[in-house]
Amino acid sequence: MSSQPSNPISSGFFPSGRITLLLFVLMTCLAASVALSPRQAAVASQPLDRVSTVERSDGLGYVVRFHMTSQPDSFFIWQPNPKLIQLALYKNGVSSENVRTSNNNEAFDSFFYQDIEGGIGADIYLGEEIYMIADAYLDANGRDLLVGLTEASPYDLEVLTNGLFPIFWDDLIDDADTTPDLARNEWNRPEQPLDRDLFDVDRTQTAGAYLQLSRIVIDAGHGGRDPGAIGYRGTKEKDVALAVALKVGEYIEQYLPEIEVIYTRQDDTLIPLQERGQIANQAEADLFVSIHANANRNRHAHGTEIYFLGMHRSREAFEVMKKENSAIRFEEEDERSEELAPEQLAVYELSNIGFMTSSEMLATKMDHQFAERARRRSRGVKQAGFIVLYHASMPALLVELGYITNPQEEQFLISEYGQNIMASAIFRSIRDYKERLERDRNRVNR
Repeated sequence: MSSQPSNPISSGFFPSGRITLLLFVLMTCLAASVALSPRQAAVASQPLDRVSTVERSDGLGYVVRFHMTSQPDSFFIWQPNPKLIQLALYKNGVSSENVRTSNNNEAFDSFFYQDIEGGIGADIYLGEEIYMIADAYLDANGRDLLVGLTEASPYDLEVLTNGLFPIFWDDLIDDADTTPDLARNEWNRPEQPLDRDLFDVDRTQTAGAYLQLSRIVIDAGHGGRDPGAIGYRGTKEKDVALAVALKVGEYIEQYLPEIEVIYTRQDDTLIPLQERGQIANQAEADLFVSIHANANRNRHAHGTEIYFLGMHRSREAFEVMKKENSAIRFEEEDERSEELAPEQLAVYELSNIGFMTSSEMLATKMDHQFAERARRRSRGVKQAGFIVLYHASMPALLVELGYITNPQEEQFLISEYGQNIMASAIFRSIRDYKERLERDRNRVNR
């Protein structure tokens, strides 16, 4: 005798009362989803639903969460003075009209949102006697955008924001001109408008134009009468940088012969910072990598850092930037590189998302190689306003191999073994970056 599978309903698995209740719940949910108010329907279709604030679990600051239905296309954060944090969030379809703010923290005074070309601009005003440094990053879910706020001293914030001007979001609405006029401000209006020649670097290329890697410029930091940082045992940064730069080039020429390698220097020569980027531009290079070694008064400090161009987000990044940019004091008066104004970096970040995205992608791969393959301590991927990167009109990185002021790390970096390890890690990240570009190019060409 054959047996038939039992029907869970007809067999009495669900009592009739539960079936009625289940149907009622389903119909109620269906009715609720249909009967949305006009505002609810608008919110449901928006990439950004609301903005909320919460105190950090460590008690050292706050987090502002932008609740997104999908990952933003790009974003940019700017802190022009100690009391104002500005965020540009780019995402198709996003609108400031239906954004609601949930804030129960007295650390925040007010929030203001405005539509800009391709996204929204947000002004976050901090409360009285509240001093915090801001950073922006994606949540672990890869969707929500977080603004992390860390307590800081008023002095640090004055140093980090000195001379900066707020963005007027109205300047980002006109499609014909998306360059913000950072000279307009209500806190510290300069007597004369900014010199627009500050922004004369041609950066009209997009990330799509750099889906190839056929030519790379490798820059060994410092050189000649500029020794760079001096190690615990007297090691000169310029010597470590050159040794590793030449090894990176050798690896590329051996294992990726299709890539042309160009050096800014191959001997103990001083090249002005601005000229290094111009060498890359003249060569029409697809990538610029500047190699350095770090220093710190604390001889226990150690680890790698990788920078791409942008505004510094921490006091530590600010100090590294000052150290590397100070190389201009060794340049001849008639060839001395110009120091970067904060406004130049702000305009760069707003108008060069393509370069920054590619640079950050390579930096992330390199950071992984340093940490996982070379087994070095990673101090992370960061941004800062390096002169040598600004004048390279292509994806560009500045690599800090480690601290030569740390006795153990200095010994590693001057050894043949250590230099081979670091050069190999840089090479592998460039190889992986090239493979990623090729995959992206293939998808674009389909």
